[in-house]
Amino acid sequence: MSEKRRINKMPARLDFLQSLTGVILALFISGHILFESSILISKDAMYTMTLFFEGYFFFGEKHPSIISFLASSVLIIIIIHAAIALRKFPSSYAQYKIFRRHMKSLNHHDTSLWAVQVITGFFMFFLASIHLYTMITMPSSIGPYASSERIISEVMWPLYFLLLFAVVIHAGIGIYRLILKWGLFEASKQKYMKQRRTLLRTIMYFVITIYLVIGVASLIRYMNIGLSDDFEKGERYHP
Repeated sequence: MSEKRRINKMPARLDFLQSLTGVILALFISGHILFESSILISKDAMYTMTLFFEGYFFFGEKHPSIISFLASSVLIIIIIHAAIALRKFPSSYAQYKIFRRHMKSLNHHDTSLWAVQVITGFFMFFLASIHLYTMITMPSSIGPYASSERIISEVMWPLYFLLLFAVVIHAGIGIYRLILKWGLFEASKQKYMKQRRTLLRTIMYFVITIYLVIGVASLIRYMNIGLSDDFEKGERYHP
């Protein structure tokens, strides 16, 4: 009697872990952009959010170390997510040329989106690492004035613009592909599948656009604060 061939479950487990870390990062990015956008309401609103994440409303005093812990956790999740995702990337120039040839011949929308996700993921890994390292080592440098000072005085705004576009586009496409992968948007009949995918892509582009508009508007607001007269007069930190 021949021995039954064992099924290697590791690829499926890695796929699940990649999906899980991707969802966690997408949720974090969504929340982070909304948190930063509190500056569009007022400086006090942004400072209140800062106090919340520093644990002031729970412990009666600020603990910037909470920011360091959160940033460290996110960085670890990014490293895990990227390490797992790398196994699907072309590992040589020859493989890349084959992929490019197939992508052009197929002219498939979702294949092109995967290529965009690869590119944005590459930029996101390096740009996010710089930002998170800053948050880990200088957790007190957040707030309406502290963030503005970092953006202007340390010339971080070009990095944040690139990071914003990379993370929002990468996360948006990632969630779209996860929904398709796990069959969460499948139609009961095959003839409706194309319409469902078109609708899902439309929703994806809409959400990406909304978050980019919010993120860019917030970053411009921080830049305006960093260049304003009250900032120059030394009114950099709330009490």
